[in-house]
Amino acid sequence: MDTVFLMIKSIILGIVEGLTEFLPVSSTGHMVIFENLMNFKGSNPNYVEMYTYVIQLGAILAVIVLYWGKIKGTLINFFPKKVGYEKSGFKFWFMIFIACIPGGVLGILLNDLADKYLFKPVPVAITLFLGAIWIMYSEKKFRNTSSKGGDLSVTPRQALVIGLFQCLAIIPGMSRSASTIIGGWVSGLSTVAATEFSFFLAIPVMVGMSTLKIIKIGGISSLTSPEIISLAAGFLVAFVVALIVINKFISYLKKKPMKVFAVYRMIFAVMVLFAGAAGMF
Repeated sequence: MDTVFLMIKSIILGIVEGLTEFLPVSSTGHMVIFENLMNFKGSNPNYVEMYTYVIQLGAILAVIVLYWGKIKGTLINFFPKKVGYEKSGFKFWFMIFIACIPGGVLGILLNDLADKYLFKPVPVAITLFLGAIWIMYSEKKFRNTSSKGGDLSVTPRQALVIGLFQCLAIIPGMSRSASTIIGGWVSGLSTVAATEFSFFLAIPVMVGMSTLKIIKIGGISSLTSPEIISLAAGFLVAFVVALIVINKFISYLKKKPMKVFAVYRMIFAVMVLFAGAAGMF
């Protein structure tokens, strides 16, 4: 029976991850809250942390599948001599590298502190609420209403600005997606271009972070068979749900504001705070 409950919880959390990873609502924040609410745990003390990072890889695989045509194009046209520097894959991935630098440095310095003090439902709820206010302010002040996207053209300055904004995602509940999209707005990108760059930026960031965390934890060798099966189920569910969400999200942003996600964050945050006050966490 415990194995059945573990699988059910794993599938539910896989849905949560797939739904929230690329929306500006903080997948990490949602995972912290739902894992606590559902008392999600295995026999191995490292299982929950392992699960979180494995299913993130499922979500990022959805980006790779959906944008494989563009990724393949950057690899085929990687060398500047073939198509010119501005249209080369080298230039695009170099911009991704620039955007990774600030978060990589800050993550090394502060990640353990964030894990220790901020990965709890109440701090996450407070951050969700404050982040919602920030989204509404930023959208009103900086959003570029153009629907242009897809040319992958980002300057070094824009990449650095987006990378600096991404540092905020170290705080669970802030949202990597929201932070990088707002960084794109501030740097002058259209909403679609900022969102697509955010997706591409997620590939090295999430693959690198998840892989390092999994290695640090010790891999899956210490897990039981039911735990490994639940990891696989969560990975697959997160992948499938993220495939659906990414396309819908881009279509939504071409026509409508992100404010609706901010309102959701506020409502959800208040509910979590009330649940905390009631002793549910």
